[in-house]
Amino acid sequence: MTRNGEITPKFHPEITPSVEELEAQERHLVFGQFTHEDAWALGSLMVELARERQAPLAIDIHRAGQQLFHAALPGSTPDNDAWVARKRRVVERYGCASYLVGTRYRTRGTTFEESSRLDVDRYAAHGGSFPITVTGAGVIGAVTVSGLPQLQDHRFVVEALEEFLKRQ
Repeated sequence: MTRNGEITPKFHPEITPSVEELEAQERHLVFGQFTHEDAWALGSLMVELARERQAPLAIDIHRAGQQLFHAALPGSTPDNDAWVARKRRVVERYGCASYLVGTRYRTRGTTFEESSRLDVDRYAAHGGSFPITVTGAGVIGAVTVSGLPQLQDHRFVVEALEEFLKRQ
């Protein structure tokens, strides 16, 4: 945490990952299985990490259309829950991270909002939602956070997934 109360990210916020880097994250962060117990353990790890950083996050884990985990930490608001739902819908529709979807549009010189033809009140290609991919099954759900700037939201989820998979 910095002196003015801002969250100190683990990564440098000015370094934006490329489409290739984002795609590599998705290829790397794959589960052998993903159970209700895994959702609880991953969500609990994310709450622990967020509390350590005093990050005002809403954290959500969905699998096959069912919410398996949700936490709203101090400083989060109902708006964060709305962002979680909008970002999760992008993962469900495109089968990849919400930040990757937005980055692909930006690299084409446009934005998701301008070019996707989807209702921006229901879909947000902003960082913070990442697919839960299981070997042999594909994308089965999403883990999503909201509360930080979009790149920090994305990186928080990636860091939590890396730590969770490393422990397994």
